[in-house]
Amino acid sequence: MERFKFLRFFSFRTQLDFLPCSNPVRENLINGATTDTNGEHRDGFFSNLVDGFLRRFKSGKKIDGGSKTEEEEKVYSWLYALARSEIYMAFEYVRSTERGLSFTEAEKRLKENGPNTPLEYTFPSSWHLLWSAFFHPFNIILIVLSALSYITSDNPNGCIMLILVFISVSLRFYQEYGSSKAAMQLSEYVRSPVKVQRCAGRVVQTELIVQVDQRDVVPGDIVIFEPGDLFPGDVRLLTSKHLVVSQSSLTGESWPTEKTADAREDRSTPLLELKNICFMGTNVVSGTGTGLVVSTGSKTYISAVFSTIGKHKPADSFEKGIRHISYVLVGVMLLVVTIMILVEYFTFYDLSESTLFGISVACALTPQMLPLIINTSLAKGALAMAMERCIVKSLSAIRDMGSMDILCIDKTGTLTMNRAIMVNHLDSWGAPREKVLHFAFLNSYFKSDQKYPLDDAILAFVYTNGYRFQPSKWRKTDEIPFDFMRRRVSVILETESNPEVRNIQPFYRFIITKGALEDVLKVCSYVENVDMGEITAVSAEHHHRILNVVEELRNEGLRIIGVAIKNLQQTKISKQNMENEDDVESDMVFLGVIAFFDPPKDSAKEALWRLAEKGVKAKVLTGDSLSLAIKICKEVGIRTTHVTTGPELEQLNQEAFHEKVKKATVLARLTPSQKLRVVQSLQSVGNHVVGFLGDGINDSLALDAANVGISVDSAASVAKDLADIILLEKDLNVLVAGVEQGRLTFGNTMKYIKLSVIANLGSVISLFIVTLALRFEPLTPIQLLVQNFLYSVGQIAIPWDRMEEDYVKIPQKWSVKSLPMFILWNGPVCTLCDVATLLFVWFYYSSGGKLDESFFRSAYFIQGLLMQTLIFHLIRTEKIPFIMEIASWPVLASTVVISAIGIAIPFSIIGHFMGFTDLPLSYFGFLVVLFVGYFTVGQIVKRVYIMVYKKWL
Repeated sequence: MERFKFLRFFSFRTQLDFLPCSNPVRENLINGATTDTNGEHRDGFFSNLVDGFLRRFKSGKKIDGGSKTEEEEKVYSWLYALARSEIYMAFEYVRSTERGLSFTEAEKRLKENGPNTPLEYTFPSSWHLLWSAFFHPFNIILIVLSALSYITSDNPNGCIMLILVFISVSLRFYQEYGSSKAAMQLSEYVRSPVKVQRCAGRVVQTELIVQVDQRDVVPGDIVIFEPGDLFPGDVRLLTSKHLVVSQSSLTGESWPTEKTADAREDRSTPLLELKNICFMGTNVVSGTGTGLVVSTGSKTYISAVFSTIGKHKPADSFEKGIRHISYVLVGVMLLVVTIMILVEYFTFYDLSESTLFGISVACALTPQMLPLIINTSLAKGALAMAMERCIVKSLSAIRDMGSMDILCIDKTGTLTMNRAIMVNHLDSWGAPREKVLHFAFLNSYFKSDQKYPLDDAILAFVYTNGYRFQPSKWRKTDEIPFDFMRRRVSVILETESNPEVRNIQPFYRFIITKGALEDVLKVCSYVENVDMGEITAVSAEHHHRILNVVEELRNEGLRIIGVAIKNLQQTKISKQNMENEDDVESDMVFLGVIAFFDPPKDSAKEALWRLAEKGVKAKVLTGDSLSLAIKICKEVGIRTTHVTTGPELEQLNQEAFHEKVKKATVLARLTPSQKLRVVQSLQSVGNHVVGFLGDGINDSLALDAANVGISVDSAASVAKDLADIILLEKDLNVLVAGVEQGRLTFGNTMKYIKLSVIANLGSVISLFIVTLALRFEPLTPIQLLVQNFLYSVGQIAIPWDRMEEDYVKIPQKWSVKSLPMFILWNGPVCTLCDVATLLFVWFYYSSGGKLDESFFRSAYFIQGLLMQTLIFHLIRTEKIPFIMEIASWPVLASTVVISAIGIAIPFSIIGHFMGFTDLPLSYFGFLVVLFVGYFTVGQIVKRVYIMVYKKWL
């Protein structure tokens, strides 16, 4: 993955050097943020060098997600201290003044702090990526064996092994190179010119407003911002006027938040909800203001959060298992080959022939096709998912989907249709009223400002339900457009007095307002009681009742807007100044509310049910409100017995955090770092293989940390870069197919590993026993290599094999105990068959106690090849092979073809050239009896192993 070079947050001595030395708060901040809990100095060139070298051979520190990182804790402490302080203290903390920094001081700080970029990253070179792809135990083994083959003039075998290495390295290099630039997209959100207040002059200082590049902003600068501007760093607000900020890049919530400089916050307020702090990477939606830059570059919140990208990818248990097997095989190979060479040498005293035989044995022991089988299986799975409209960026993600047992998903656009549907129109008593719908419709119909999805939902509801509100009888005279400070829109309409229109008073001009409930209620002095036919002043009782009605609706997951109306007299309105919005939108009559719902997709419930059938549990991780998330989850069948929110998780200790994450199925109001911590907790403490489906910038951390990162084609570029799989359609049913393909890929790969380890180890042990017993080579080097080549070619069909239905119903994971136990139970059976062949040939075909070498080698060649070819059918299923379970036709065809070629070689001219001789028909009768016995004994051993393993291990 990416190799990012991150600047260290607030280093032990220099993290707050720009604060005044005499400030006692500064000392508290330093001590609170930088105390080393271990009491140790962690720097040191030699220790870092050694640790970096050994890290390739050992796993890193386990990250369980139960607590914030050290960098996050420092940033949190710093920002909370500024949020709680008065403005004059904030200037003291960053050693600045109300006039701003001087140009000289700003230049000095820029040199000290470096450019204002959230991440300082360096991409790995192509040579570095190539080396990482190359540095794999099997690749090293194959290259060494290939070199030795060339030395001993075995050019074809050496060439084949080099081709296999080339394919494996090329595929891995391509994947690594394609994903190495993912974090670069983050810089798009912080590059823009910034207005900064600086002071100039030696005697009389003058305040100047200058425009500088975002990279040149330093702590202590005073920035001036307006709608559309990006915050160049973490900012403590100094002044604000109707300031509304979008924090969607951090929270994922599309609705903006209000900010004010006058707020005084405390530690109980979630960090991203602080009213007087604005964060780097967020932008101004409306309003203006000024702010004091308190953190830049790597010391900002966005850096503390997103700098973890590329660092927390969990170790792949499959890859770790493969490496462990590699090291075991290397050790066994070195030991066995050394012994074989020594035995061969002291028997025949021919070093060259002994070395060649040892190399041949090493080739037989090495599962040469492993890289090809793994990559072919993964590529086949990727092609199958492409047919389901998926783009697989990382082939290993296919295998991980087979092990995935938890899928974390966001609500919007995945479980829901991501569009609003109007469901109700209620008065202030909670009763359905057509009048509320009537005036909401007129507002949406006549507004000329941009129509939002809620307007389309109102219009669609009216048209599809047969209401006839006759908008042609109305005429718009003016409009007060929507803005994010007022959060409402008003239209002024005219109509002639019409007694046929119910509830319309004999006036011809009025104003209709709709918008966020709280902001509509602010401008209402009256409430209409339709049943009593009167309008009364809004009392505390009325206000409380309306809020209770709305709270019930929101608890059902509905989104609410308010509707109000006001009569306008002709003489009075002509004197109105329409620019004075506060006077126009005042003393209004509250009519009621309109309720909307983002409905679940029809396919979501079915897909989640199918995933649950296959052992994949769903957890919803969202930035939305808890009530809305619960409503959606109930609709699609996700249990809501255990739920929690981000602020609640923030108050828990590490142990309680893990326990809450383990039980909760719905986690709402989560920040990006909290999503990351949840994923890490599930991986490390719960030992789960986690998939994460997200499409926003705020999902980037979790996407990067998950075992399988899944995004959609319409997602943010950062999310797509970090994802392993991209869905071209937001349909969870595609993931069901992906899980099935993953388990098929995992199963076929494990078949090969079991086959190669059992067959190769059994074959080498047999060679060793036979060599000691007969005092001659059971197979010459060329015969051994031909046998190994035919056997390897026959395994190419394994990725096209099928799995049993029961296998794909549960998640499949690499088991540390399962494979060694399987080898110990099944491996000796192969060796016993080889020994049985030796005894049969010795006693049945020997003459005068002497055995013809060519005859034995021909018999041993055919028996060994058939054994290695047929053993696959025994280990590929728990059922009785060829009777209860039959392999796919490519595997059967491969078995037949390779077996036929192996039997024919000793009788051919090529076989005679290789030193083989013809065999009698009686020997093939023995082979039939041998393999029937092998399958019978093997089936018994397999059943006993399954019973013992499942019961005790």
